Amino acid sequence: MRIVTVIPAFNEERTVESVVRGALEHGDVIVVDDGSTDQTGKLAEMAGARVVRHPENMGKGAALKTGIREALRGSCDVIVFMDADGQHDPSLIPRLAGAVNGGDFIIGSRFIEKNHDNMPLHRQLSNRITTWILRLATGYSITDSQSGFRAISAEYAHLIVDIPYDDYVYESEAICETSRHRLRIAEVPVTCKYGDEKSYIGAADVVQYIRFVIRLFLRRLSATGT
Repeated sequence: MRIVTVIPAFNEERTVESVVRGALEHGDVIVVDDGSTDQTGKLAEMAGARVVRHPENMGKGAALKTGIREALRGSCDVIVFMDADGQHDPSLIPRLAGAVNGGDFIIGSRFIEKNHDNMPLHRQLSNRITTWILRLATGYSITDSQSGFRAISAEYAHLIVDIPYDDYVYESEAICETSRHRLRIAEVPVTCKYGDEKSYIGAADVVQYIRFVIRLFLRRLSATGT
């Protein structure tokens, strides 16, 4: 099985090297340097990753889409997504990639085996709310909609490359897109490490997510003819 791991990164010079080295044990690695102002891209390259650079910060969704396009230019069976901040354990990459045999789109869930005790409370709350919304919208019995540790069959990756969101909404819309195309979705248990909290989610992102939720329910109402 040929695995390519896509890692979006924005100012992660402290952790990106170790993440890349761990991921390289399981296949090729593409780091998308999303307009970093530090040495993220250079350090990722030195660690052995193929680095694609955005000239400015475009958002996590944009970085993920760039990574998918780059991965599909080559040859691979599975694309794995993980964060550059050290939260995700690269040794679990084979677990996610292997699960693609039983599902087209895989989410690494922190809630299956209750591995979320160290998750900050505000993140637990927001995750549960968005997961509930997406369960209603898609019919998928997922437990962790906000996990950035994911995998998708390369055969279907093109279905989530043109999603019209460049920010954090992209990851939620990707789940909706898999639902529209009737792909199989599955979850596998993962653990996460949380260090110093730093978030790039601002007020504009919250407003954008609210708009996304409204559009989501309007689509659902339209589909049911209500």
